Amino acid sequence: MKTFLIDKPEACRFGEAQIPEVKAGEVLLKIERIGLCGSDLTTFRGLNPLVSYPRIPGHEIAATIAEVSAGVPAQLKPGLLVTVVPYTTCGRCPSCRAHRPNACQFNQTLGVQRDGALTEFVTVPWQQILHSPQLTAPDYALVEPLSVGFHAVERGRVTAADTVAVFGAGMIGLGAIAGAALRKKARVIAIDLDDQKLALARQAGATEVINSKTGDLHDRLQQLTNGEGPTVVIEAVGAAETFVAAVAEVCFAGRVVYIGYAKKPVAYETKLFVMKELDILGSRNALPADFQNVIQVLESGLYPVAQTITRVVTFAQAGDALKDWSANPAIVTKIHVRL
Repeated sequence: MKTFLIDKPEACRFGEAQIPEVKAGEVLLKIERIGLCGSDLTTFRGLNPLVSYPRIPGHEIAATIAEVSAGVPAQLKPGLLVTVVPYTTCGRCPSCRAHRPNACQFNQTLGVQRDGALTEFVTVPWQQILHSPQLTAPDYALVEPLSVGFHAVERGRVTAADTVAVFGAGMIGLGAIAGAALRKKARVIAIDLDDQKLALARQAGATEVINSKTGDLHDRLQQLTNGEGPTVVIEAVGAAETFVAAVAEVCFAGRVVYIGYAKKPVAYETKLFVMKELDILGSRNALPADFQNVIQVLESGLYPVAQTITRVVTFAQAGDALKDWSANPAIVTKIHVRL
């Protein structure tokens, strides 16, 4: 079978490998579609500290079951279209013992710490398979990235009574927007520098949008929240400026959830942590329940799947797509590779 590898920064190639042997309790999947993730882009750029080379990327999966082994439940049959929870858990570390396996200390995500699914076939334990008869391959390949934002919403304990400000209307931010608005029925304010992304944020459920490049962010948030600030702020950009702004703009007794990694050290006015008595929360990956919640929203037809996918390319075009994305990152929300 063919595989797609990132050999080193900015160097891709196709390789050959044996179709993996299906062990007891595993399912052989024929990959139909893969979403390219921001982690794949940083791997291509040589900026992902979790990756060693060469690496097969890809963990946003739509696949067809090709073969099942002994011990797999009868409902998982060949021909079924599915998606995959791409994380491993050790079951022993503090996170796993606290029933938060998404933050497993020894997690290995497909395409990051171990080879991923940008290839023709992969095997996975049957417990990591998710299926809905209503979803298509484009839907399935959006489940994992949307689930990351959904998990941040759960971390922020969002309810319908909240006003949630989301920094960033990229793929992860869209998940947070949809999770808060479409699932929790909260009021959502989307913040970005790009009007096209903000238009998509409205389709994903945002009630109001703010272009912080063309308007005063603080003044606008104050206007929209009766001078109080949002009750929850979710940071999905990964910039020092938005890390600081999240704490500055959230209301007293509010919650701040960080999904992104800041690319440089962040200096805070730490008195705000205490004066406002803030809950500062990190959010990593997603739980199986988050995947199921995304699937339910996608089944409802409320999420704008087609509008989220910027570009669909063939397997042969995967390397060119990564190069184009690296050269023009702002114009991409999601690239899908169709095998």
